[in-house]
Amino acid sequence: MEAEITSMLFWSLGQSITGNICRSPIAEAVFRKLVTDEKLEHKWRTDSAAVSDWNVGRFPDSRALGCLRHHGIETAHKARQITKEDFQTFDHILCMDESNLRDLNRKSNQVKDCKAKIELLGTYDPQKQLIIEDPYYGNEKDFETVYEQCLRCCKAFLEKYH
Repeated sequence: MEAEITSMLFWSLGQSITGNICRSPIAEAVFRKLVTDEKLEHKWRTDSAAVSDWNVGRFPDSRALGCLRHHGIETAHKARQITKEDFQTFDHILCMDESNLRDLNRKSNQVKDCKAKIELLGTYDPQKQLIIEDPYYGNEKDFETVYEQCLRCCKAFLEKYH
């Protein structure tokens, strides 16, 4: 019997109206590293996406990549737009702020057979920081803050669902 695979999609669209180049690829890369370190990569399918198509095919923001490299994490992620099929195939869609949550819930209501559990990644933060702010207009310190929040939340999420 094959092992069951759980799927997870990180989703964000910041005020920069670009999407999938800052928070969600950081969360995706952090979670992917955690499951790899725990030798659970065969049990998880992980991706990230945005509602906007502005950056489709582009790599994450250079500051996001720098932050990840600083922590020994590499990513080959390229931005993509969320699809109807994502709602039907992913078990979890975790987003970064309340605006993301509203948009995702609205979109999921238009999808027949939505399987995904949609919630804020911050609900898993042991420090109770519910919102992961968009660092796009900030500096490297803001990207580090996003990384730290994503790490805490992803660890807690993995502990709950592993």
